[in-house]
Amino acid sequence: MARATLSLAPPVGDGAVIGLVSLAHFFSHLYILALPPIFPVLSDELGVGVAALGLALAALNLTTILCQPPLGFLVDRVGAAPVLVAGHFLMAGAIAAIGLAPGLPALLACAVAAGLGNAVYHPADYAILGARVRPDRVGRAFAVHTFGGYLGFAAAPIVMVGLTALFGWRAALLLVGGAGLLVGLALLLFRGALATPPGAKRAKGEAGPADRRLLTSGPVLLALLFFVLLALGHGGITGFTPVVLERSRGLELAAANLPLAAFLVASTPGVLLGGWLADRFGRHGFVVATCSLVIAGVAAIAALASPPLSLLVLLFALGGLAAGIVAPSRDMLVKAVTPPGASGRVFGFVMVGFNLGGLVAPPAYGFLVDAGRPELVFLAVAVVSIVTVATVAGTAGRSPTPAG
Repeated sequence: MARATLSLAPPVGDGAVIGLVSLAHFFSHLYILALPPIFPVLSDELGVGVAALGLALAALNLTTILCQPPLGFLVDRVGAAPVLVAGHFLMAGAIAAIGLAPGLPALLACAVAAGLGNAVYHPADYAILGARVRPDRVGRAFAVHTFGGYLGFAAAPIVMVGLTALFGWRAALLLVGGAGLLVGLALLLFRGALATPPGAKRAKGEAGPADRRLLTSGPVLLALLFFVLLALGHGGITGFTPVVLERSRGLELAAANLPLAAFLVASTPGVLLGGWLADRFGRHGFVVATCSLVIAGVAAIAALASPPLSLLVLLFALGGLAAGIVAPSRDMLVKAVTPPGASGRVFGFVMVGFNLGGLVAPPAYGFLVDAGRPELVFLAVAVVSIVTVATVAGTAGRSPTPAG
């Protein structure tokens, strides 16, 4: 029956499937960062503080955390394509609706709706790529998917500030939301090419215990911890490098941002290189462990030594390259411990670790900076990266628990 379902898909190749899913992922990341670049304008126009606007981001992220795991179950039950299409339309529509919001309460309601839409991407995208792309190209497919998300983050400030300057903030949000709705129409048109086989229906009494055994199995819990640690390490570098270097080394703000810029720029081609390595090399645990140790070394040098700025920029570029290479092998490790037909559940569950780490990292690292020990942020990143290796060792090579 599953093969019959998939055979109904139009004759679209791997490239088109990867392109459609990655384009949707691009817009999801663009939407996540659509508001922060125009916070000053929103604050003036709506008459609220920036802290109040920050509640919108918190609402989006918290909704994603709460809704992503159950939506992963839905992906496995009904197939990924309808869930992805519905969630994408919801997120794009919510962002467009913010352009019509009369005040903060309406903006917060739209942010919750956007968070619900955002919760579909990871479980649906990985289920589609794992099912529709040839096995020898899955690593590169995951890499392009992650690359699309990176581009969405990079494009957000440029697009939002540019459109706001030209047309105003309301029109800017309507335009980017409208563009996403057009992408939603493309996803709807090619939904057959994105189809995944729905899971076999199980008796109500047996579904719950089987799902609990799967999500509480050792490999899956280690994968969840793995993503939490990755988010903690990445968040320490991307969120705090400028302030740490400014406070600990007395650098001017522009100079303090140079290592971070090098890290982010190098990570983008690193993702594509990581996809090639994932498909050709295959030793995903070794790749992730090696790259994690490289990041740990870079962070330790930044914390314990005082290299000149030029060397620090080169070191952070090396760390960024390693961070990019990690991504496809990271995803392949999760795929390796995922039973057939359970991609939505497992990816939806373990990738909540990103959001959990993202909630913990800012206050924890901010406390270190406010306590007058900013260099401890990099030291903490080094420790977290080393601990990540232990989770990889526990995950790699483990057999998946049957989905039930």
